[in-house]
Amino acid sequence: MQATLSNPKYQVICPQGNINAANALEFERSLITAMQQNNAQGLLVNLEAVESIDSAGLMALVSALKLSQSQGRDFCLCSVSPALRIIFELTQLDRVFEIRD
Repeated sequence: MQATLSNPKYQVICPQGNINAANALEFERSLITAMQQNNAQGLLVNLEAVESIDSAGLMALVSALKLSQSQGRDFCLCSVSPALRIIFELTQLDRVFEIRD
């Protein structure tokens, strides 16, 4: 389950629980839908309530990042827990994504 919030500048997505192969496609679709529905400057993915993410979840984020870049929109992550941050660092995706506190 996730929530989508609107802000004048950013569309905010708040996924919860585990993002894995079982739900990564649904997660990717929700990211893409959020980008297409709003004229916001970009998308902010709040990972505060995410417990774990696997390679399929990371690929969903990368796909959404590519789409946002092709549309000239910002894409950033926030509230990344230390456990998730390690995953981003090990995969060197911390160099690809803008990660905010």
